[in-house]
Amino acid sequence: MTESLVITRVTHSCHLIQIGGQTVLTDPWFSQRAMYHPGEPIAFQPEALPHLDAVVISHEHYDHCDLDSFRRYPDKDVPLLVAGPVVGKARKAGFTNVRALEPWQSARVGDLTIAAAPGKHGVYEVTYVISGGDRSVYFAGDTLLIPELHTLTDRYGPLDVALLPVNGLTIRMARNKQVVMNAEEAAELTATLRPKLAIPQHYAFTGGKVGDMLFLKSDKNPGLFVEAVNRLVPDVPVKVIDPGQPLTVAP
Repeated sequence: MTESLVITRVTHSCHLIQIGGQTVLTDPWFSQRAMYHPGEPIAFQPEALPHLDAVVISHEHYDHCDLDSFRRYPDKDVPLLVAGPVVGKARKAGFTNVRALEPWQSARVGDLTIAAAPGKHGVYEVTYVISGGDRSVYFAGDTLLIPELHTLTDRYGPLDVALLPVNGLTIRMARNKQVVMNAEEAAELTATLRPKLAIPQHYAFTGGKVGDMLFLKSDKNPGLFVEAVNRLVPDVPVKVIDPGQPLTVAP
């Protein structure tokens, strides 16, 4: 029997991934501060989240690792599978069941397997393949496109969903250094992985009027990814989901 699969966007790269009866939260972000604005609603606060079976955190940047807010989640023993530099921060926030995964390592959480894959960003990052039964989701955090990502289906088999960053974020003060894959690169990865469904993430983010003008540059239109996928691999559907909107993924 095929497990149910539901994706609910919280905001930015923060999602609830429900496979069968188990739920994983990705890259928690529940607040905002100067230079860090989701650019879209935050659908839930930690107190309103459902029971979580695991949390994955790709890297230590605040918009992916908002532990000051997430510490309000009541179950401090929830398994956190994280990039190495996040371990100390998670324990300092009061979480007791924290484990670092290096690329190509995996862990079992109930009936789920959570496997870490490589990533590349401005700081150390890992990405994740989350699978249970015959369902599988790739969560790409906000990585750049690197060659290792083209091997994911060789290692882990077919994917139901790929959650991919698409805004091509660049840092103006670092000579426009790109630190996140853009829509075209995310479409290129989609063409390799050929998931049953591709979902863009990490696009509405803004540094505010001054931050975007002086420090950051990014594409905020997920339609660019939709167009690129339709051009490169038209038989893979793309769905843009609003915060708080649960999406049931057909088998």
